[in-house]
Amino acid sequence: SEGYTTKAMCENGVRSVKKNSPTDSNYKRLLSEDERFYFTLNSEDNGQVIGMSQMYTAAASRDNGIESVKENAPEASVLYL
Repeated sequence: SEGYTTKAMCENGVRSVKKNSPTDSNYKRLLSEDERFYFTLNSEDNGQVIGMSQMYTAAASRDNGIESVKENAPEASVLYL
């Protein structure tokens, strides 16, 4: 994610990811200029990108990454460092 200047802003970002991650339509499946696959997670409220994946060599791997986020993010524990 982006860097945050306050803990409250960070917590809001975490809540947004948890809220938006289960919904498939909030993901954009993309292909980079060098033909690697990746995805973004976008806010349902305003369409803003709230997360971006690593790069994958195959579309199936990207899609598995999306499924993992959909399954795990809503209930993930948060560790503030």
